[in-house]
Amino acid sequence: MDTLREQITSGAWPVGTRIPAEHDLVEQLGVGRTTVREALGALVHLGLLEARKGDGTYVRTSSEMHSVLMRRANTSRRSDVLELRAVLEEYASGLAALRRTEDDLNRLRHLLDEAEATADSPEMAAIAEIDTRFHQAVVSASGNTLLTEVYDVLSIAVTEQIGGTLWPSTTAAEHSLLHRRLVEAIAAQDEVGARHCATEIVKLTETGTERQK
Repeated sequence: MDTLREQITSGAWPVGTRIPAEHDLVEQLGVGRTTVREALGALVHLGLLEARKGDGTYVRTSSEMHSVLMRRANTSRRSDVLELRAVLEEYASGLAALRRTEDDLNRLRHLLDEAEATADSPEMAAIAEIDTRFHQAVVSASGNTLLTEVYDVLSIAVTEQIGGTLWPSTTAAEHSLLHRRLVEAIAAQDEVGARHCATEIVKLTETGTERQK
């Protein structure tokens, strides 16, 4: 199984691609069909592979942590996911204020402009997608790669849970203002201010989604 796992995690088999057929793997690896079948079954169970009946086996994700966290988040209450998001975003925003580079700031400002340009779009999925990328960029600016990887998975779960939410115009305007203040705090290396803005954004998100229930 380790050889097959290495093919996935190394990117030799990119996410979304169909892996070689079972009989081809038997020849390539020089092992029995049962060994290959058991290894594939284990990787499917871990969530790295996805078996599609009549079509073959595809790479679902290159990260075991991604698979495990995604399953856990998708079976959790929305309030629990948002609370965990609040903890991660608050801490990461503080780190971003201390560690951000000019490239980080340029990326955040570009995404902020893109988010504001998309704010009036009737496509809520598009709004949620750019918002997700913005917050991922904030967390990435923290410089903590493990934190970034965990947050990236969590943000996908949040997008799936609230992506179709339509907020009142006043809430959307406040949401946009808080995002701009967050970028300003990060630019000013204001750790306390950045953490406060991040917390307020998550609170506003939770309030806005609760109104839709």
